[in-house]
Amino acid sequence: MIRVSRVTAAAAAALALAMASPVAAQAAPEPEPGRLSAPVSPGLPAGWRTTGSGASQELVWRAPEKVPVGDAQVEFRSGERLLGIPRPAADGRTFRLPLDGVRLGRPDDLRVEAAGRPLDAAGVKAAVRERRGLDGSSGPSRLPRAATVNQVDPGVAGPFRTTSGEYSLPSAHLPGYATEVEMKAVVVAPEGAKGSRPLALFLHGRHATCFEGSDATLEWPCPAGHEPIPSYRGYLHDQQLLASQGYVTVSVSANSVNAQDWQADDAGAQARSSLIRLHLAHWANWAADPSTAPEVVRQAPRADLGRVLLVGHSRGGEGADRAALDSLTPPPADQDGYDGPTRWTIRGTVLIGPTVFSQNPAPDVPSVSILPGCDGDVIDLQGEYYVDGTRGVSRGKALHSAVYMTGANHNYFNSEWTPGQATAPAEDDFSYGGDAHDPLCSPDTATRLTAEQQQKAGSTYIASAARLFVAGDDRVRPLLDGSPARAASAGPARVLTHAVGAARSGAFLPASSATVSGGRLCAQVDPDPDVSCLDPALRTASPHFAQWRTVTPGKEPDRYALAMNWSHSGTATELSPARPVSLSGARSLSLRVIVPPNTTGTELDVALTDASGKRADLGRVGVDGLPGTSRTSSYWAREVRVPLASAIREGIDLGHVSTLRRIPRTESGTAWLVDAYGWRPGTPAVEAAKPARVDVGHLTVKEGDSGTRTYQVPVRVSGSGSGEVRLFVDEAGSDFPVARTVKVRAGTHVDIPVTVEGNTRYGTDAVHRVAVKAVRGTVVGSFLGGVTAQNDDPQPTVTVSPVADQVTEGQPLVWRITLSTVADDAFWTDVQLLPVSDGAELSTKDVPATWLDETFGASPEPERPLSALPDGALLMSEVPAGSLSVDVSVPTVADQLSEGTESLRLRLWTYDPEGAPVEGPEFTGTVGDAS
Repeated sequence: MIRVSRVTAAAAAALALAMASPVAAQAAPEPEPGRLSAPVSPGLPAGWRTTGSGASQELVWRAPEKVPVGDAQVEFRSGERLLGIPRPAADGRTFRLPLDGVRLGRPDDLRVEAAGRPLDAAGVKAAVRERRGLDGSSGPSRLPRAATVNQVDPGVAGPFRTTSGEYSLPSAHLPGYATEVEMKAVVVAPEGAKGSRPLALFLHGRHATCFEGSDATLEWPCPAGHEPIPSYRGYLHDQQLLASQGYVTVSVSANSVNAQDWQADDAGAQARSSLIRLHLAHWANWAADPSTAPEVVRQAPRADLGRVLLVGHSRGGEGADRAALDSLTPPPADQDGYDGPTRWTIRGTVLIGPTVFSQNPAPDVPSVSILPGCDGDVIDLQGEYYVDGTRGVSRGKALHSAVYMTGANHNYFNSEWTPGQATAPAEDDFSYGGDAHDPLCSPDTATRLTAEQQQKAGSTYIASAARLFVAGDDRVRPLLDGSPARAASAGPARVLTHAVGAARSGAFLPASSATVSGGRLCAQVDPDPDVSCLDPALRTASPHFAQWRTVTPGKEPDRYALAMNWSHSGTATELSPARPVSLSGARSLSLRVIVPPNTTGTELDVALTDASGKRADLGRVGVDGLPGTSRTSSYWAREVRVPLASAIREGIDLGHVSTLRRIPRTESGTAWLVDAYGWRPGTPAVEAAKPARVDVGHLTVKEGDSGTRTYQVPVRVSGSGSGEVRLFVDEAGSDFPVARTVKVRAGTHVDIPVTVEGNTRYGTDAVHRVAVKAVRGTVVGSFLGGVTAQNDDPQPTVTVSPVADQVTEGQPLVWRITLSTVADDAFWTDVQLLPVSDGAELSTKDVPATWLDETFGASPEPERPLSALPDGALLMSEVPAGSLSVDVSVPTVADQLSEGTESLRLRLWTYDPEGAPVEGPEFTGTVGDAS
């Protein structure tokens, strides 16, 4: 068992609101007699410990080696329940979570994860066992077939030579960040380009910030002797391609945000949005008056701020999406680091391996999300939600594309995160999941892309988005919208796409309001295997079924797919929405269908029935699964299309289609329908809607001494119009938030009451958390907030008294630790064994060996005084919530030796509300011979 001396522990740092299930104040049970103590961390797995007491108590995990700094959040969990997001220490191994308001649960359920990837020893071992059971001996299937080469190749360099340089501006203050954020960037621009040129802004993701030799750290400013890691220079290959095609490009540094975003509920999304918009504001100023610009900007063509593309990698992707949202609907001033007007138009975003912790994407700004098939950091490929999460929220005219790149990892899109190219230490992120050989993604496999191949493919698809969203060249749309087309410049990379929005119309969406026959409406995220689409153990196997991990992990309402499972050909599945769907003007029916990885040859016949009952058979589609292993997220939907020509010939009413029918023509199989739309070519202009914007805030109150008080969670509804959002409200004793859908209107109140019960018992703060997600006609900025009821009662005083402090061998020494009054939460104390100054001291052979091992992780040999045991020789004890006392015991053994009287000298230690140790009284115990 891991032991730790809390006598010498430093006071805990003040942290932001812990993302944890709230604990309501409960009536205290009747005090009970003193009870035998247990170690402070009974049954905790290796590497875990607790420190501090009361409001300063922390749960601490120390990894056996450094945890690479990545973009997925490190999470402490109890089973499926999120305990919180811990604070990383500078050593890269230690993570601390305040337990104020946290319901810990069973100690043996403790886990550490990042986007579903286990980090703790027990979780890693379990994952290895699971892989052995899931990965067959045949290995992954062949790569997807190469598609037809598109007529226009955006990956070809343009006619312009390029020039580059850097600028550095005064640092900026961002709300909630103690250290100012650097305003530093590298510019690559075309030489000799006439007129104003479109602007592409890049933002890197979360990575280590400083290095010295082979050591990297997450601190800012850098410690003495360390150099900054220039992550912002990692996209020069992308910038040079765009600049050759006439774009002014700038890549900005965010090291300060990276070092501080652990404390933000949104993992830094708002800070990154502010940083992007601060840079854009400078570019708007420089476009208006070039004489005020840095030299590198003056040498470049004037930037056209009406044509801006944002490119963000990982957490930088979520920051770019938030910046697009904030540019259309400004955030609350007290949360934003930019307070000026929006003087730019963001035409689209490219999000590379992005996080989406908020699960509230910007619906009215076109986007491309690149999903790396061998991502070892954001392994659940949650960026798919930038596609799926926009459906039905707004008008649906913005194209949202997912680009699945087989063989690509997370880091190599940034050359400063790539071994052999980076200035600082770098590594292949796929190795984060372990060193075991993977037949698809290990570097020595034929299916894995080299760094250069991956970077070339990434540049090509970034340029594709620029060409479509900014230049308006619809000839590149087939590279992004699910059409079977590829860019020759992407080289050997096998890239698949699907999309929603643009010229699509109508929608067959699996929903609780729909009627299903022959199949099953399955829950995308649910712990019940009879309800969920996939076995809940496959938590990271499908990007479509990625959990909202920071809010409601393991279960979320109103996210569905249509499951088909057949054992013979011809078993039809029908989906009938609550209202008929209009496919008027569509050329084809486009379906997004998932089949299991490594399967081939699934064939489905597709038919439609109109409101009058008339049916038309459209034709047959074939779907192959992606190559995959247990370490990849490969249950991903392929987009397939079937022409509507036969429906037109049959004369069915495409304006009122009531039922979508799918009939499998293979003998057996499994498939899931994600959605289906009417499709026609083209990329219509996007006119942003004017939605209501919802931002939820935090309120901190005193609990009071008696009675109950009701408070309102602060919610700001701005913008214009009205719509619906879904609230997720934590309730005491529930593992999952309670969800409800409410209507909101700009400028009006949202009723989210929280009841706080006052008492005079000492305890931790009670955290009542609320999250919000857009449903229809709304956008959401700050998605997480709530009410914190602060404890305002004094800490009990602690005394120690003997129960049995003079005993004979074979009997236990017992002392009672007593509180002056009961507390609402467990109260921790330490009893330190001190060297005996006079006479013989009890040794490691005078106590049971099992107790010695369980309590101190020690053995009797070599014999030594108990006070000489490691880690301060502490007996750690807990007075349970609602109890007045606990008994601390030292058992002894009868050894039949004549040794005379032996003794113990002990001291009580307690901890003040800030975690500082408080020295208590000294006391003794003696043990005489049994004979």
